[in-house]
Amino acid sequence: MAHVESLDAELQAAYEPVIGLEVHVELQTDSKVFCSCPTTFGAEPNTQVCPVCLGLPGALPVLNRRAVELALRAALALHCTIPPECKFDRKNYFYPDLPKGYQISQYDQPLGVNGWLEISVNGEVRRIGIRRVHMEEETAKSVHVAGGTHTLLDFNRAGVPLIEIVSEPDIRTPEEARAYLNELQSIMRYMEVSDCKMEEGSLRCDANISVRPRGTDVLGTLVEIKNMNSWRAVQKGLEYEIIRQTRLLSDGEPVVRETRHWDEGRGITRPARGKEEAHDYRYFPEPDLVPLALDPAWVAEVKATMPELPAERRARFVRDFGLPAYDAEVLCADPAVAGFFEATVALYPQPKQVSNWIMKDVLRLLNDAGLPLAATPLRPEHLAELCRLVDQGTINLTVARQVFEEVFANGRAPAEIVAEKGLAQISDESALLKVAREVVAGNPDAVKNYRSGKEKAMGFLVGQVMRATKGRANPELATALVKKALAEQQGQE
Repeated sequence: MAHVESLDAELQAAYEPVIGLEVHVELQTDSKVFCSCPTTFGAEPNTQVCPVCLGLPGALPVLNRRAVELALRAALALHCTIPPECKFDRKNYFYPDLPKGYQISQYDQPLGVNGWLEISVNGEVRRIGIRRVHMEEETAKSVHVAGGTHTLLDFNRAGVPLIEIVSEPDIRTPEEARAYLNELQSIMRYMEVSDCKMEEGSLRCDANISVRPRGTDVLGTLVEIKNMNSWRAVQKGLEYEIIRQTRLLSDGEPVVRETRHWDEGRGITRPARGKEEAHDYRYFPEPDLVPLALDPAWVAEVKATMPELPAERRARFVRDFGLPAYDAEVLCADPAVAGFFEATVALYPQPKQVSNWIMKDVLRLLNDAGLPLAATPLRPEHLAELCRLVDQGTINLTVARQVFEEVFANGRAPAEIVAEKGLAQISDESALLKVAREVVAGNPDAVKNYRSGKEKAMGFLVGQVMRATKGRANPELATALVKKALAEQQGQE
């Protein structure tokens, strides 16, 4: 089917998408789920393997307690019910990345069930149900060689512990899907369950989508979308599939139950294979692992160690710090950034000012560098000191931003940089008046424009003073002295 650009309002009103997401999250453990092999990302291929994760005959799995603990944290954070017992099953299918010919997963007795999380889209809060959270093992990584002649396999990833988080079909728009993924990612990071780096494959998402006539409760034909490697890809893939299925239904054509892959380059989904049913996998209990009894006392102990959820932190930032909801949302998206904000405010109790610095400068520099906050030398003490230097009039905001970039790069104290480079603000009236007179004399066109009522000309003239002083002039004083120089010039005419 050709790429369809959009739906008219009539078709949008007639049909409704129904979306459920399956999110795979790699657990942040030092060793694999059923053996002691390390889980270090980026190691040389096939160097982190053993008979267990290679599926060699006679090798037996031993469950990683830490993996279960992290899975429990995730399920509890998603408000799931924790059954008294869960078990592992064999999911049978044949593919080169599955060394045993089956995957150890959980089927009818998962670790967590009947949870939820809340999202906010366009000011509307919606609760999305979580059907299940279950544990399983990763497969090997397929490396497709350029030219398509063959595929290599890296078994380092085989056996890395996973949880799969399956939502109810409660999502109605691609925007809601993206909000759900953002919130889910934040929760997993807050719980220290996973680093959730999509670029490293530690968080992956498949989408199940159908379209039905609006107003009916009957679900349409399900299509699964795979190969979506970013939040943008998830949103675009869903947008395309909604259009494709709606057009088919409106033309009286059937939607085929199938798995489709998102083609990023072409901006379309394309058929991959028929959609599997549960019976296709021939699930049966894993005979090498006994059922896992989840002691309520241990579950309570795990719950007691869990940190504040992102939604709770956002609410607290609004309540206790008086921040706008938007600021709280941006700051709390990353627990490291939220912690940096709180630590800075403890040293410099001006929450909105600190928030502005983080949202405008810290996040910009982190994005440009492609680094997490912990990988930089920036500390809360640096930002607090810089804010105080501005408040004291030692430097102006323009210079402060220049100093901040150097602090971000090398971790030196702001006051040390200011002193070493002679960046202290010039507030000497006589020195600045001399510069202002020179600027007024040297820019007759701007002076003429200002006197004809063009206020922007004043900004230009003050800017020239700032330029002449390399940004060190006190901006308020510079403005006043430019006006004084203009008055002097007019009095001499």
